Amino acid sequence: MATKSLAAAYAKNHFGELLDMAQSEPVEIEKKGRKVAVLISMEEYKHLTQLEDEMWAKKAKAARKKGYLSVEETQKLLDSLGKKKKRSAK
Repeated sequence: MATKSLAAAYAKNHFGELLDMAQSEPVEIEKKGRKVAVLISMEEYKHLTQLEDEMWAKKAKAARKKGYLSVEETQKLLDSLGKKKKRSAK
């Protein structure tokens, strides 16, 4: 995927043009010669977030298979341990 690189001052003064460019390719923004941001289309953003969600779902499934507990299961376990501790302290 080709990427255009523009100076921050240019991006500021030509924001509408920048938005149009980002519809077809990512646009890097540079400030004092250093890359500081990338502007992408909403379509590309949705695609990337979908890929990220899928990656985390796969990692969660793999962790579950290895025996890791979900957040809810962990909370239930901690709650039950807390109740047992209170009972034994009486």
